[in-house]
Amino acid sequence: MPTSTATSTREPVNALDRVSGLLSLLRFAFPTMVMMVFNGLYTIVDVIFVARFVNTDALSAINIINPAMGVLWGLSTMLGTGGSALIARKMGEGDNAGARRNFTLLILTGLLLGLFFSCLGLLFLDRIIRALGATDLLAPYCRTYFGALLLFTPAALLLALFAILFVTAGKPALNMALIIASGLTNIALDYIFIVPLGMGVAGAALATGIAFLIPPLGGLCFFLRSKGPLHFTRPGMRLSEFGGVCFNGSSEMIAQLSISVTTFLFNITMLRLAGEAGVAALTIMAYSEYFLVTLFLGFSMGVSPVISYNYGSGNHARQRRILRSCLLFISVSSVLVFSAAMLGASRLIGIFAPPDSRVFVLADQGFHIFAFSFLFCGYGIFASSLFTALSNGKISAIVAFLRTFALIAIFLLVLPKFFGLNGVWLAAPLAEALAALAAAVFVWRWRGNYHYL
Repeated sequence: MPTSTATSTREPVNALDRVSGLLSLLRFAFPTMVMMVFNGLYTIVDVIFVARFVNTDALSAINIINPAMGVLWGLSTMLGTGGSALIARKMGEGDNAGARRNFTLLILTGLLLGLFFSCLGLLFLDRIIRALGATDLLAPYCRTYFGALLLFTPAALLLALFAILFVTAGKPALNMALIIASGLTNIALDYIFIVPLGMGVAGAALATGIAFLIPPLGGLCFFLRSKGPLHFTRPGMRLSEFGGVCFNGSSEMIAQLSISVTTFLFNITMLRLAGEAGVAALTIMAYSEYFLVTLFLGFSMGVSPVISYNYGSGNHARQRRILRSCLLFISVSSVLVFSAAMLGASRLIGIFAPPDSRVFVLADQGFHIFAFSFLFCGYGIFASSLFTALSNGKISAIVAFLRTFALIAIFLLVLPKFFGLNGVWLAAPLAEALAALAAAVFVWRWRGNYHYL
C-alpha cells in the first residue's frame, strides 16, 4: 500500500485496512446497518404517533412535504458520499493531511447550506407547500410541520454528513450510538409533545428537530478532540476536487431528488384516484418501505469506505473478496426482507390504521403487490453505492436515476391508466427489477477497470 514517508511512522493505523473477508466486512458494516435500521424504526414510530394520536390527514401532510425534505437530504448525501470516496481514497494513498482538510471543508459547507435553505424555506413556506400539492384540508398541517422542521435544517444536513463521514473515519460504532440516542430522544419527545401536551403535528416536528441536534453535536465534539486519521483542521480543497465530490456524489443527490419527484407524482396520482385516504395509505407504504430497505442502505453505506480505501491502495485481491461477500449478503437479505414483508404486511399496517378503515384496506392491498420490489432493490442500492465508492459518479448516477425516477415515473404514468390503483403499486417492483438488471450489466461491463471480479 502506498504510504507517505513523512507520516508513516506517526499516523494511526486505519481501521479500513483491517477489513478483508465476509466476517470482518460484516463486523465493520454492522454498526452502520444497526444505525440505519434504528433510524428507520424511529422514523416509522414518529409517523405512528401522528397517525394514532393526531389523524390521517396530518399523516398525509407529512408525505406532502417529503419531496422538499428530500432535496435537503439529497444535498447532504451528495456531499457526504462524494466526499467520503475522496477522503477514503486519499487515506488509502497515505495523504491523511489532505483528507483532513477536505473533511473540515465539507462539514463547514453543510452548515452554511443548512442556514441558507432554512431562511429560504421559511421565506417561501406557503408557496412551497402549495406547489407540492397541498389541498385546503392538508395545507394547515403542512405549514405547521414543515415550518417547524425548517428551523432545524442546519442540524439535519450535518446529521446526514456525519452519518457518512463517521464511517469513513473508522468510527461506525460511535455513529450508531449517536443515532440511537437521537432516535430514543425523538420517540420520547413524540410521546410527550403529542400525547400529554396535545401539540399535534407541531409536536411531531419539534421532537424530530430536537433529535436532529444530537448527532451533529456529538460529531463536532468528537472531531474537535480526535487524534485519529480524521479530525478538524484548516479547511481546504481544490475547486476541481470539490467539483469531483459533487459530481461523484450526484448519484445519491439524483436518487434523493428523484424520490422527491416520484413522491410528488405518487401523491398527485393518489389524490386523484383515492383522495386524502389514498395519500395516507401511500404514506404508510413509503415509511414502511424505508424501514425495510434500511438494511440495504446501511450495508451499502457501511462498506463504501472499505471499497474506496482498497481502490486507493490498489489491493485488487481484497477488492474481489469484498465484492463477492457483498453480493452474497445482498442476495440472502433480499429473500429475507421480501418474506418478512409478505408475512407481516397486515400487522405492520394495522399499527398505523384500524383494520376497518379505508386507509387500512388501501394500504394492505397495495403492500402485498409493492413488496416484490424488495427482491430487487438491494442490488440497485448497492450498485449505485459501489460506483460512487469507486469515484465513478456517472455510472452511479445512471443506476440511481433508473431505479428512483426514470423507470418508476414511466410505469407510474402508464400503469394506472390500465390497472387503476394496482398500477400505482406495480410501478415500484417493475422499476426495481429492470434497474437491478441494468446494474448487473454495468458491474460486468466495468469489471476490467476496477478488478473487482
